[in-house]
Amino acid sequence: MIWIIVAIVVVLALVLFSVVAFNRLRTADIGAQEALGGIDVQLTRRADLIPNLVNTVKGYAAHERGVFEEVTAARAGVTEAARSGSVEQRAVAEGRLDRALVDVMAVAEAYPDLKASANFQQLQSDLRDTEDKLSFARQYYNDAVRRLNELVRTIPWLFFTGLAGVKERTFYDAPDGQDTAPSVQF
Repeated sequence: MIWIIVAIVVVLALVLFSVVAFNRLRTADIGAQEALGGIDVQLTRRADLIPNLVNTVKGYAAHERGVFEEVTAARAGVTEAARSGSVEQRAVAEGRLDRALVDVMAVAEAYPDLKASANFQQLQSDLRDTEDKLSFARQYYNDAVRRLNELVRTIPWLFFTGLAGVKERTFYDAPDGQDTAPSVQF
């Protein structure tokens, strides 16, 4: 009779541990997914600021059409990558938008009246704020992925990854040459 009770206790302990392991892995995966959503929010916010910035600069530099077309295309790429892209696709789209923003800022440098415009200065400030938030969102995502990947790679949690449907995630790495945010200072 004691062996039956011990066996039942052991089975119950294993079931309880399995539930805890499952929940811990799923919670870590959801945290990483949420953190990636935070990056998407900031990328979308930045992409939404771009038309205002471009329209402000356009009024001063109407002949710089190619720069504005590239910004528009890059913005569309970020929006699409945020909707359905992988982490790598998001990073590539972000890099393209960064380069396009640098070009817009270079055009703006040639127009002193534009640099003095209160509207342009406010847009610059909003963009800087968004860049700071985007940097934080990237770090938050990478921290969440680190926590998840630690669980997925360590015993005893790795035995439950299949059951929980959880696997390692990729860290958010900026593409080559995109280690810093675009400069928006004049």
